[in-house]
Amino acid sequence: MNTLVAPPILDRLSALGDETRTRILALLERSELTVSELCSILQSAQPSVSRHLKTLAGEGWVDVRAEGRKRHYRLAADLDASARALWDIVHEEVRRGGVYEADAERAREVLNRRRLRSAEFFARAAERWDELRGEMFGSAAGLAPLLGLLDADWVVGDLGSGTGALTEALAPFAGRVIAVDRSPEMLSAAEHRLAAQRNVELRRGELEALPLEDATLDLAVLALVLHYVVDPPVVLEEVHRVVRPGGRVVLVDMRPHERGVGYAEEMGHMWPGFEPEQVRGWLGGAGFERVRVVSLAPDPRATGPLLFLASAGRA
Repeated sequence: MNTLVAPPILDRLSALGDETRTRILALLERSELTVSELCSILQSAQPSVSRHLKTLAGEGWVDVRAEGRKRHYRLAADLDASARALWDIVHEEVRRGGVYEADAERAREVLNRRRLRSAEFFARAAERWDELRGEMFGSAAGLAPLLGLLDADWVVGDLGSGTGALTEALAPFAGRVIAVDRSPEMLSAAEHRLAAQRNVELRRGELEALPLEDATLDLAVLALVLHYVVDPPVVLEEVHRVVRPGGRVVLVDMRPHERGVGYAEEMGHMWPGFEPEQVRGWLGGAGFERVRVVSLAPDPRATGPLLFLASAGRA
């Protein structure tokens, strides 16, 4: 006797049969969120939200990563084609509903509160930022080997420039360097440091909304910045916008490490390092091509996590 087995897509469909779960997925498609943040956005009790997340995780709709006692959730990166198509149909039908718009507005406020935690750290740390970063990461953070590859007429963006140490190193090798940071304290320190550099321009702005025109940069550099970002895919999409066709992006950041909770509390880190496949997926999803991710050799003087360098081009 043959037993009829329901197609797997029907299991996936059943998980979307509850409005709370579709609201959760709509939020997690754009941003990684914790249970407590989802409770705040959905105005729902923790047991209910946790129950829905368990269902979504069981059906493969969400990914979860642990950071100390916290669990961070996001729409699964490896949805198969049928599940992706199913979610696109459902999301298109529901996303304009009033409750979804209200959720999105509350989510923006939740993410803004996260950003404020990092901003408070930078305001306190501006005076000793170079010392702190050097102690943690050593000379690899300076990207010194790349300087000789710059063309003299390039426009280079130092995105998340901090006090301008990297901008200072880049300026002699490039036609123009645009340094962008959101912290007025950091930019004030950079202005003092870079006063003699005539080809440097400082701009205040968020990485999620760069104060740059489309296709401005020949090269975008993000050096030890991405782990402070709430939503890296959004930032990399914005970087893709401002890099010209034929231009490139280079980023240096931390490999996964075990100090996430301490760094989050002390320095406002949002991410405890990144896996190579994660970075490749984000860069490819933003539209970049020829993505490479290479582990950097450790500096024996550095006390912080190991680093990687990723690079990619815009077609």
